[in-house]
Amino acid sequence: MLAKTPVTIVTGFLGAGKTTLIRHLMANAGGRRLALIINEFGDVGVDGDLVKGCADAACPEEAIIELANGCICCTVADDFAPALTALIAREPKPDHIVVETSGLALPKPLIKAFDWPELRTRLTIDGVVAVVDAAAVAEGRFADDPARVAEQRLNDPSLDHDNPLEEVYEDQLMSADLVVLNKADLVGPDRLNSLRMEIAAALPRAVKIAPAREGVIGADVLLGIRAAAEDDLNARPSHHDAEGEHDHDDFDTFVVAVPAVRDPEAFIDRLIAATRAHDILRIKGFVEVAGKPLRMLVQGVGRRFRRDFERPWGANEARHSRLVVIAQRGVDRDAVTAALGG
Repeated sequence: MLAKTPVTIVTGFLGAGKTTLIRHLMANAGGRRLALIINEFGDVGVDGDLVKGCADAACPEEAIIELANGCICCTVADDFAPALTALIAREPKPDHIVVETSGLALPKPLIKAFDWPELRTRLTIDGVVAVVDAAAVAEGRFADDPARVAEQRLNDPSLDHDNPLEEVYEDQLMSADLVVLNKADLVGPDRLNSLRMEIAAALPRAVKIAPAREGVIGADVLLGIRAAAEDDLNARPSHHDAEGEHDHDDFDTFVVAVPAVRDPEAFIDRLIAATRAHDILRIKGFVEVAGKPLRMLVQGVGRRFRRDFERPWGANEARHSRLVVIAQRGVDRDAVTAALGG
């Protein structure tokens, strides 16, 4: 165990705050040499860009590997394992590797990969951290509307109803060694306490649940769990255990290019309206604001959006305004593009 490099897998649904948590960890690493694997469901690396902006001596940019355009749970052999192998070959070797999965990734296939002989002898899963958006869970984002499901089944008795959002969310929780109940400031104390009890009751074993705001969790809490999760697979059930392969056919992602924005507030209102009209799961991206030297980071989950002037545009950087849209399969891309102003 002592000779193995520990790996922490940070999972959690779209917009839960995984990247924010990792950026805080990078800034407060406590002298540890970190290496990162960042995965996104889409071909524009917004999260990777944000994390690379925090690179420093403890975690240089060359120790950050970005895997875009697909979830690594489906490309373990082709992408994930080679990325791990490349990081542990670095000199000096990292003290700890952190993996940020896509918001739609299932952790179980990644955990299984650490049982491969070429990885088992050199790496161990220190812990699986599931980041949860407290406000989204409180709003019932991952729970079916029973009346709606009953109506669907009444109209079609043969319907085998599945909720892909709920399944992904529950799979992420059931693999966790630590649950970070993020955005705790967006729900009241009583509701937060009831959420903790609901999550604890849904977990297959006792797991620490830690509330957080803006992903602020100490490195000593996130790292050093020593779970050796690869030896504990049976305690981490998955809705997909019986499947030979897993895909993401229930979800769709695409990029919308938009012109420079003149009124940021009106632009955010437009995104909220589009999300409401088309039931979009996640929107994120960088946007040019006319006359401003800083690029604007836009992030939205459900109908909650925030914008931040994140950094100046580079001197030779093309000021492209592009938004990554993630929705359930069947969304009208043309209508969404038009609604976003693309």
